[in-house]
Amino acid sequence: MATRMAQARQRERRREELLDAADRIVQRRGPDVSMDEIASEAGITKPILYRHFGDKDGLYEALAERYVEELSRAIRPAIETTSPRGRLAAGIDAYLAYIERRPERYRFLLGAVDRPGASALLAEFRRGQVADCAGTAEENLRHAGLDPEVGELWAHCVSGMVRSAGIWWLETRSLSRAQLVEHLTALLWEGVPALRRPAPDLDVTGRNRIY
Repeated sequence: MATRMAQARQRERRREELLDAADRIVQRRGPDVSMDEIASEAGITKPILYRHFGDKDGLYEALAERYVEELSRAIRPAIETTSPRGRLAAGIDAYLAYIERRPERYRFLLGAVDRPGASALLAEFRRGQVADCAGTAEENLRHAGLDPEVGELWAHCVSGMVRSAGIWWLETRSLSRAQLVEHLTALLWEGVPALRRPAPDLDVTGRNRIY
């Protein structure tokens, strides 16, 4: 029994080492990498990769799972912000900070939607994020004396807008992260009229002093 457990732990460690090698290739060359490149980076033959992951889809799913967990951990602290608007801004900022810090990992996740296992994983992640956002929105609407039924709709709008803006920003970087966070927060919280006000007051690090 102890021997089987030790073997299982060894296989898991080896699997993580192979994912580390795949991650290095992704961050160095981008998301469209081959099994040959990953095997070469890991110093093994391709059949060993197949032994651990089955096929390329299996490896992509395992790597997507690792990246989704990392993104989830990056976003999670934002829900601890107390004010509703501040919580929205903090969530957007955490999401964009991940894109800024790990652009190739994010590109990998964008491309992984075309692979069966990874696609289901990403869909589940988005459903979870929308559900969390909807719950917060419904609570805020209820406290404000407004109809909480629109909470789920609003959550889908937040998810779609932030994701779309993040993809655009990933390639253009035409705004600072702080500026994009403030514009998105203003659009989602106060609507288009909020864009008429003066540009937000940024500190020397480029962060918005509002939050």
